[in-house]
Amino acid sequence: MILHTLNASPSSSAFEDCLKTIAEGDAIVLMGDGVYAAIAHTEVSRVLEDTGAALYVIADDAMAAGVLNISAAVSSIDISGFVVLTETFPLQQAWY
Repeated sequence: MILHTLNASPSSSAFEDCLKTIAEGDAIVLMGDGVYAAIAHTEVSRVLEDTGAALYVIADDAMAAGVLNISAAVSSIDISGFVVLTETFPLQQAWY
């Protein structure tokens, strides 16, 4: 079980590399430019949903980017929620 922090835009190679390594039971936290993948009813959000990973977005980052229409499959969390996830998952992989 790995917590993936994804700070790369959906058009980046880091985003694609992250998707190739996701396994069921993992979690993905979208932050920075990664929040654009949380936009509801997009091909990118559907691809994320199909990974089987738990999906999260940092609420402040989404608001700062103007991403207000978040996919129902993505849970919005604050920094405290992020800290809880880091304590829950024994491994973390950052993607930039």
